[in-house]
Amino acid sequence: MRTAGILMPITSLPSPYGVGTLGQCARDFIQFLHRAGQTYWQILPICPTGYGDSPYQSFSSYAGNPYMIDFDDLKEEGLLQEEEYTSLSWGDQPTTVDYGLLYGHKFTVLKTACSRISGALSEQFQKFCKEQKFWLDDYALYMSIKDYHGGQSWKEWPETLQKREKDSLEAIHQELTDEILFWKKVQFLFFYQWDRLKAYAEENNIKIIGDLPIYVSYDSADVWAHPEEFQLDENLCPIEVAGCPPDGFSADGQLWGNPLFNWDYMKETGYQWWVNRIAYQSKIYDVIRIDHFRGFDEYYAIPYGDSTAKNGHWKPGPGMDLFTTIENKLGKLPIIAEDLGFLTDSVKQLLAATGFPGMKVLEFAFDSRDTGSGYLPHCYPNNCIVYTGTHDNDTILGWFETAPEEFQNNAIRYLRLTKEEGYHIGMMRCAWASVADTAIMQMQDFLGLGVEGRMNTPSTLGGNWTWRCLPGDYNNELADWLYEETKIYGRLN
Repeated sequence: MRTAGILMPITSLPSPYGVGTLGQCARDFIQFLHRAGQTYWQILPICPTGYGDSPYQSFSSYAGNPYMIDFDDLKEEGLLQEEEYTSLSWGDQPTTVDYGLLYGHKFTVLKTACSRISGALSEQFQKFCKEQKFWLDDYALYMSIKDYHGGQSWKEWPETLQKREKDSLEAIHQELTDEILFWKKVQFLFFYQWDRLKAYAEENNIKIIGDLPIYVSYDSADVWAHPEEFQLDENLCPIEVAGCPPDGFSADGQLWGNPLFNWDYMKETGYQWWVNRIAYQSKIYDVIRIDHFRGFDEYYAIPYGDSTAKNGHWKPGPGMDLFTTIENKLGKLPIIAEDLGFLTDSVKQLLAATGFPGMKVLEFAFDSRDTGSGYLPHCYPNNCIVYTGTHDNDTILGWFETAPEEFQNNAIRYLRLTKEEGYHIGMMRCAWASVADTAIMQMQDFLGLGVEGRMNTPSTLGGNWTWRCLPGDYNNELADWLYEETKIYGRLN
């Protein structure tokens, strides 16, 4: 079955309150997708953002992002009065998320809302705490201690708390009882709204593709609560960290800084940490996109403390053993493998063995800086997902603004692009026309945005993850045009 979808981060949706939310703006987007004949809504990770406001550097791989909680929906639940949040400033740049402003105001309003949870909602809250206890208790305690210590990483806490000594945990738990309850209530409100949104998507026959980062942040409840799962020394410091080697896009490589998994220990435990994580994500999303699939075959290990990725080296990952274990315990799940970049024969063999569809990014087909292959449409297998670009790439028009002229000309010749039609339209048309089972485009490309619409530039800090669209950008006229294009290429939902 040929299908199509749109990549649109929830935070990029338009709303009056500084950031896209799980409320009416998200329901409006689902209606747009339905009218446009789309099958999929692909989003970025919904976990809390950490260092650099990145959803790939999160305080938890299980928790939801509090910024996405919708105030208007809380008002309808009787948890807020309109003036309690409309009287605050949420920024004067509707195309940009101001994370500093959000941090300053969002939690103040949420504390008011959480204080009013009662009755039937209180009963649902108790049920939520019981069902999610396996991650929620550690997360709420972690966030409470973190706030108590002024936002410091857990590695800066007193040693007894770093090492989770029983007496210290019991004492701080007693001291921070109210704070712990607050963080649990925030997560309850997030997933209360998420479940409603997910049900609304199902009613409109829209499937959600969720992003699962391969790694977790060092400053996270995951690492603090389960240090044995990671490659840490006796002082709980990383031995080596994650990243990518130098390539045509980055002479220094990419230094992500995430702690690496202790794959030997994970194997001994039947990969239970991963089984739990995948099981959880499969209940939240319809399809899981696993980031950096190559890291399961070989992972790039960089000495801890290095300032670049130049001194890293490749080490063997768990390979098919991990995915066989997951399938044996959870059954066959709909998973997309992010297999971009230089792929060795062993990575290709692993992808084939899993049966997961890989990704084909059309921008890469004409850019000799990329060391991968097979990105030209005439090379595609059916079992793949074609993108014009992802959140880590420029928009189509942005790419044409910045790419060397030779690369631009290659694309123009191959795709028969014309300025009259618009280079972005022609490129998307080629993706839809390809044999790929699924074609997914960035929302920015439908809007004809240039570099101003780019979501993230890898290996840079600042100015990323902030793009937002404006009210009215995804309108009926655009939906009807997209429906016809999707119909022409046999991809209607």
